[in-house]
Amino acid sequence: MAKDYYKTLGVSKGASTEEIKKAYKTLAKKYHPDINKDPSATEKFKEISEAAAVLGDEQKRQQYDQFGTADFGGQGFDFSKFKGGFDFGGIFDEIFSEFRGGGGGFDFFGGGGRRKGGPRRGRDIAYEVDITLEEAATGTNKTIEMDNYVECSECHGKGAKKKSDVASCDECNGTGTARHVQRTPFGMFATTTTCSKCRGAGEYIQNPCPECDGEGRVEKEIRFEIKIPAGVDDGTRLRVEDKGEAGQKGASNGDLYVTVSVAEHDVFERKGNDLFVKIPVPFVVAALGGEIEVPTLKGKATIKIPSGTQGGTVFRLKEKGIPDIHGYGTGSENVIVQIDVPKKLSSKQKELLKEFGELDTKKKGWFF
Repeated sequence: MAKDYYKTLGVSKGASTEEIKKAYKTLAKKYHPDINKDPSATEKFKEISEAAAVLGDEQKRQQYDQFGTADFGGQGFDFSKFKGGFDFGGIFDEIFSEFRGGGGGFDFFGGGGRRKGGPRRGRDIAYEVDITLEEAATGTNKTIEMDNYVECSECHGKGAKKKSDVASCDECNGTGTARHVQRTPFGMFATTTTCSKCRGAGEYIQNPCPECDGEGRVEKEIRFEIKIPAGVDDGTRLRVEDKGEAGQKGASNGDLYVTVSVAEHDVFERKGNDLFVKIPVPFVVAALGGEIEVPTLKGKATIKIPSGTQGGTVFRLKEKGIPDIHGYGTGSENVIVQIDVPKKLSSKQKELLKEFGELDTKKKGWFF
């Protein structure tokens, strides 16, 4: 019989990700075996975690809604695999930072290790910006707009408005750890775990800030500028330090990783730091020589065309390309000549070309 994950979490089929997250967090705190010593709590905790992992993942939820299962391959749900691959808005990190090591003995994922307690660092954030080739050549500033966790302005990230609202943990005497001694057939066995009351902080908040509910951060829409350096290429990834999520209760912020997308240009083709452009040259200029104007990223430039220039000839304009992002010089602009043969000729032009052709044939000794 298929499992009803919605019923397990107590949410409707149309529940949002936030509602699923909230339901899971409430149930996880209730049934975590480190808190609930009932023998059935462990199994119940596994059931609600399985449900949250499926409903919190868009692809798994879609399959579950369509087929009534999220089991790929018929092997059942593997808890050991969704630890790293499942990202449910950081909820597992948040809950396990609160509980793993709180009593110490229970490791839901079988990792065998104990996680350090205390406030959690803010997560890193990925973002993408679009720029033009001209902006890539000169550098630019771009405005970032997003919903993000930022430091609470009421408590300044502390989780409490006043120092008196924070008390030293009487459970661990401010050490953040608890020591347990057990008698076994092999002798006395001692373990040191993270304090369950203060979660390793050594102190706890008696009166949480009402604005952030003691978390030290709030979610809001933010707007700021970042600098895109000259020389970036399509796919360049920039790290903006301290612009990720705000950490919990004064912990450090995450970082912002910006991926740059450079739009294709109507005229130029970019290869590394060099630019390539195809320019039509009148066949008279190619034959007799002359000057032509060519476009650059910063306006116009004039180049000399020697007499007898053939199609496909490349003229190199030094330092008219893209500057190296690391400061190692500037690329070139490469102008590729394309001979422009007129599609329509006047009677006089045709007569002169025939005369030119006859003279050129006699000069070269061609006979037909």
